[in-house]
Amino acid sequence: MNSLVRLSVLVIVLAGAVGLAWSNPTMDDYLQFVEHELHRALDRMEQRASSGERQLIQGLVRSQGKNLIEGMVRPATVRKNWGLLSRYETHLLDTTVVMLGIGGRFIPISGVEEAKAKLKKMAF
Repeated sequence: MNSLVRLSVLVIVLAGAVGLAWSNPTMDDYLQFVEHELHRALDRMEQRASSGERQLIQGLVRSQGKNLIEGMVRPATVRKNWGLLSRYETHLLDTTVVMLGIGGRFIPISGVEEAKAKLKKMAF
């Protein structure tokens, strides 16, 4: 019975590891996440800018967001793939943002608030 329990635990651990490896986010997944977060930030954009300025910025990012992400974020990002999870390090605006990608999700490690503050200052 003891060996059956060990075998069951081993099978469960291996299945979990395979599941994590299968759902480990790719660079394209990360770029889609960044684009989505950029759109969310624009939707929450403060009212300090005039309505016309806000609409102009939002329209630009919505129409050119993918090109912006591809042209600026991809070359500034290094992905370290550790099989079960990945570490993404992006250097932009004199800021380093570090994220972990695991199980199809992204977890901020450092630099996110600083990057948001710098983007906010640039937008206004």
